[in-house]
Amino acid sequence: MALRASAFALAAVLISSAAIAAPEPVEIPNGDLTLHATLYRPDGPGPFPAVVALHDCGGLKQRPNTEAQLYSVWANKLVADGFVVLFPDSFGSRGLGSQCRERHRTVHAWRERVADANAARLWLQAQNYVRADHISLLGWSNGAVAALWTVRLTTLPHAETADFRSAVAFYPSCQRLQQAAWSARVPTLILIGGADDWTPAAPCQQMVTDAHGRSARVQIIVYPDAHHEFDRDNSPIRVRTGLVNTIDPSGIAHGGTNPAARGDAFARVPQWLAR
Repeated sequence: MALRASAFALAAVLISSAAIAAPEPVEIPNGDLTLHATLYRPDGPGPFPAVVALHDCGGLKQRPNTEAQLYSVWANKLVADGFVVLFPDSFGSRGLGSQCRERHRTVHAWRERVADANAARLWLQAQNYVRADHISLLGWSNGAVAALWTVRLTTLPHAETADFRSAVAFYPSCQRLQQAAWSARVPTLILIGGADDWTPAAPCQQMVTDAHGRSARVQIIVYPDAHHEFDRDNSPIRVRTGLVNTIDPSGIAHGGTNPAARGDAFARVPQWLAR
């Protein structure tokens, strides 16, 4: 019933984000790499809370309509709620395209993308329109895995600056994290579909159960009948092939909009990030 109510409320939620934030390209130093990123910010001097947003295995701008269907929609919603949003481009900055079908990746969620997330946080903390003590982390799929590695209890943040405030992970793959005895050092919200056949919910549920008592607050929401990418706008359920790390060893998985799950996520995530 709660999810159904959220679905009916989705139009009102999106109306509140009707003002479109203009994306701004920025460059972030990250060791020997210049990390290209896209910045969205509210009008006014701030300081504002901020979000580092980590794209999925498709990259930031590699798939047609990615910006229109997912990331820019989320950015505009969060900007309307008073957040600065920064999307570092982990793949494009290294001259790479989509990694969804690459078995031997050179950019890893647990290493390079963790460095990217922290470099983005440090860059934001140097901006006078950002609250340096209120920067959260948000990720989708491969980016969600990177977010979970970044806030892992045993992954130490930069000692001279404030840590991430909280984290949200959309449909991560949790098998390796579970095996690594994952726990979080900041409050973390995991949102995943019960029908997800690319990154299944069960390992994430077990991971959260295993972390009980040795972790910051972690909450997992499993949306019944929702598939991968349930938060996309008006995207019919479709079959994707040739993927890696799917339940089906042939690399087949489904993805697309679930209105009830999407509505709940659009209401729930800003509340979590604002805490």
